[in-house]
Amino acid sequence: MKAGIHPEYRAVVFQDVTSDFAFLTRSTLGSKETVKWEDGNEYPLIKLDITSASHPFYTGKNKVMDTSGRVDKFRKRYAQK
Repeated sequence: MKAGIHPEYRAVVFQDVTSDFAFLTRSTLGSKETVKWEDGNEYPLIKLDITSASHPFYTGKNKVMDTSGRVDKFRKRYAQK
């Protein structure tokens, strides 16, 4: 690897603002905000709108639309005579 052309790869905390879920991982993203983590160290904080803790697919709270009869309604409405 060439020196000086790659971004700094460091530990960063990602926090879900809707559910207060946070996790520590490594990233090249930076932030002016910091947070003190469980291990006592301070890390840059990246705030996220959606994570697996708040996404409807992963939480099991996704809405299933009632599609029964939709095809039959369509065929009845636009049936060829």
